[in-house]
Amino acid sequence: MPIAIKDSKIDITSEKLTKELAKKFTNFIKGGEFIFLYGEMGVGKTTFVKYFINEYQKINNLTQTEITSPTFSLLYEYQVKDIRIKHYDLFRINRKDDIKNLDIFEKDNKLITLIEWPQLLTNTQSIKSVDLTFSYSNDLNERSVDIKV
Repeated sequence: MPIAIKDSKIDITSEKLTKELAKKFTNFIKGGEFIFLYGEMGVGKTTFVKYFINEYQKINNLTQTEITSPTFSLLYEYQVKDIRIKHYDLFRINRKDDIKNLDIFEKDNKLITLIEWPQLLTNTQSIKSVDLTFSYSNDLNERSVDIKV
């Protein structure tokens, strides 16, 4: 299964395919990136994040931790050797003003920022991001992710 170097759509119908994609994705993310994860609830965004963070931990010979959605806390942070990973879930944000205090766009080459529900953010045109759009197809029996770099 190839990873996107340019724009592409990848099948992630099974959890195994999602895990494989996340593993390959770690080879292209080095630090300083903003990764926007779009898609309906339940389509696989958090599952992808779980495998992505666990792969970083595995590569660095660290114990793989439980990765859950930060829906209620808005943010979980993980330290993987010298890389810090911030995982935001903005689903519960009701007002755009609530985002101001989250310091989402901290610039640091030792930081990877993953944001679920990024469409709630404003002024992201100047942010260089990797956009992952997760979607259902074929009567919800298949899932895919479209990657734009």
